[in-house]
Amino acid sequence: MIHTRFPITARLVMASLFACILALPARAIDIQQVTSPGGIKAWLVENHDIPFTALDIAFRGGASLDATGKRGAINLMTATLEEGAGEKNSQQFAEAEEALAAQFGFDVGDDSLDISARMLTENRDKSVELLREALVNPRFDQSAIERVRQQVLAVIASDKQNPNDIAAEKFREITYGDHPYGSSLNGTVESVKGLTREDLFEAKDRVMSRDHLVVSAVGDITPEELGPMLDKLLGDLPAKGADMPPPADPSFKGGVTTVDFDSPQSVVMFGQKGIGLKDPDFFAAYVLNQIVGAGGFSSRLMDEVREKRGLTYGIASYIVDKDLAKTWQGSFASANEKVAEAISVVKEQWKKAATGQVTDKELEDAKTYLTGAYPLRFDGNGTIAGILTGMQLNDMAPSYIDTRNDKVNAVTKADVQRVAKRILNPDNLTFVVVGRPQGLN
Repeated sequence: MIHTRFPITARLVMASLFACILALPARAIDIQQVTSPGGIKAWLVENHDIPFTALDIAFRGGASLDATGKRGAINLMTATLEEGAGEKNSQQFAEAEEALAAQFGFDVGDDSLDISARMLTENRDKSVELLREALVNPRFDQSAIERVRQQVLAVIASDKQNPNDIAAEKFREITYGDHPYGSSLNGTVESVKGLTREDLFEAKDRVMSRDHLVVSAVGDITPEELGPMLDKLLGDLPAKGADMPPPADPSFKGGVTTVDFDSPQSVVMFGQKGIGLKDPDFFAAYVLNQIVGAGGFSSRLMDEVREKRGLTYGIASYIVDKDLAKTWQGSFASANEKVAEAISVVKEQWKKAATGQVTDKELEDAKTYLTGAYPLRFDGNGTIAGILTGMQLNDMAPSYIDTRNDKVNAVTKADVQRVAKRILNPDNLTFVVVGRPQGLN
């Protein structure tokens, strides 16, 4: 659970501004690499069409950097960052953000803590000053902590009644064990109740440090303006944060794990070890996954499980490239009396996919979709800033935007067959079922 606030006035001003932002064709994006006087590196795409700048900041490690016994501290800290900073309490901070027509967003995941900022050029200096207070000098007032803590506890309680969240939790547990990936970043009721104000300050310093920092900016700002702004905004953060956790070793032993849940249908998650973006075979795997399960109604899993047999409303597979583990997963829901058959069909299709045999039409349709959809992602300054930050987190070169579709188009049937035989392992495909399925051994 992450608490973010977007004031009504700011939303109206920014919404009208967003409506004026035109998508930039991927190949028209000119990425400049900027280094501030203080040594902070950032990527910049200038766009002076409108007086608006989007800033995207990420800190590597995210919730995985929780201290031992303090699970949920980084999540609670992130959700409390803008609940007052410097001399401003929670209400005063919100009022200042609204008055500037600025938008700040705070979010955290397993691998990064992400901060987005949207600001008008005329208010940029004051917006940066306000955001700096939240990043460098948060108050963490006890009243704010207790309010946000109750929100987190409500989410934890809700998750225990949601079959999708129960499935995700069990899947994490059996896949990653004691690794940080093996538990929810929200923490447990016990761990969250035990967190103190001092724990939040410690959690902040563990993750929000300059050695973990990645920054992107898109909009009405020059390199000469961006550098000093970065030093002012981020220069007072700690130089070094906590060490990154060790790599995870996902465990997939095959079989089905069932969690009892009173519902007429069951939720199913399945997976095996996967492949990462830095692997030379990644794009072949990416195309194969499009064919197998990511292609909507044109995918094999959707065709076989839904269209031909009516066993589910929807099913999908996806490659999950975490910083510390690579998996190939999928999910669907099915009536309790149909789950066993649906799982059997998924296994059959996974076994077929492992041969790597694809038709010319499947290959071309997958590549056409993946290359055609890519430019549509670049649909505004904020979105582009987020993409640039993601590229940096994945250690990509700026040229990736220009070469990505070429890598997809270069995939051959032989490439698909090689990666399928190398990566896909039907015997280790592991299922988690939450519900009351019938006919499962």
